[in-house]
Amino acid sequence: MEIKYNSNYPSIDDLRKKAQKKIPRFAFEYLDGGCNEDVNLAKNTAELREVELKPYYLNNYAGADLRTELFGHVYDAPFGIAPVGLQGLIFPNSPEILARAAFQHNIPFILSTVTTSSIERISELTEGRAWYQLYHPAEMSVRDSIIKRAAAAQCPVLVVLCDVPSFGYRPRDIRNGLAMPPKMTLKNILQIMGKPEWAIKTLIHGIPGFETLKPYMPKGLNMKQLGAFMNKTFSGRLNEERIKPIRDMWKGKLVLKGVVSEEDTEMALRLGFDGIIVSNHGGRQLDAGQSAIRSLPPIVEKYKDKLTIMMDSGIRSGPDVARALACGADFTFMGRSFMYGVAALGNEGGNHTISILKTQLKQVMEQVCCTNVKDLPQHIIQ
Repeated sequence: MEIKYNSNYPSIDDLRKKAQKKIPRFAFEYLDGGCNEDVNLAKNTAELREVELKPYYLNNYAGADLRTELFGHVYDAPFGIAPVGLQGLIFPNSPEILARAAFQHNIPFILSTVTTSSIERISELTEGRAWYQLYHPAEMSVRDSIIKRAAAAQCPVLVVLCDVPSFGYRPRDIRNGLAMPPKMTLKNILQIMGKPEWAIKTLIHGIPGFETLKPYMPKGLNMKQLGAFMNKTFSGRLNEERIKPIRDMWKGKLVLKGVVSEEDTEMALRLGFDGIIVSNHGGRQLDAGQSAIRSLPPIVEKYKDKLTIMMDSGIRSGPDVARALACGADFTFMGRSFMYGVAALGNEGGNHTISILKTQLKQVMEQVCCTNVKDLPQHIIQ
């Protein structure tokens, strides 16, 4: 696909600043914030950007090839769109906007269990190419039903989330009424009135809801009842007993997301996972933990050739993608970067953000004289 982007917003930081002006404060703070004091949120990007690459300027060079094979499919770039909850609250219709853009650019899109479009709708838009992230339900019947729906929608990869055994303590969301149960305050209503485009598009597309979960939800829930339903329906703590039936049911590729230790990687390998995503949930769950880029190298050193190792958390640009790949990740994902793009530019935000990232990554590879993304580890300065 032709690389085109809006030159008024040439960086993810430009998109972030524009997004902050365009959407209500409670929506922006839900997207932008971490947990507790945001320590790990800041470390994720800061420590990733300590990684340095070495150029070889006098080598023979044939040009940069961003294409990357992952689980039998060749994608046009080594990055994809990570799952994000409540996307339609951040910007109306954003899951569909991003799924379309991902399909057009031939990169993976992962749909969250707790976002605002259904498995079936996103599968329709991507011709069965979207991945699905499973937030483990407490009831086995709900789990089995969701997995069967993902299989029927031809999702090639099921991503099992393991890093939310408890809800993260997020002061911004508590102040804004976005904790469970959620509530709409006068302050939030005034914020909405100050963002007319967001408000009008929300009216057009309808109040966002948990579309994938609607078949399992009693009708007519108020906000308090919704919070009780979510707390009752989901149990994020995984163990071997809960994982084995998933592996038995799911015939496609299976990925464990939220891995930050060699011990959990070893168990993932033993239980038949095809890959892992090294991630600390974008700094939204454990402020006292390591950054994702610090967790990655020991896992890569021990398990590089045993399963596919991917990474998210803290990646905000093409150079960041290059840094993560140079540290041994086979593939990368980003969530906030793409949501900033949609919140800033609406329907054009997905294509714009992907185009920026492709352009930036290609420039880095050309600068260091790296032809294939798999060769980026040869350029890391230890």
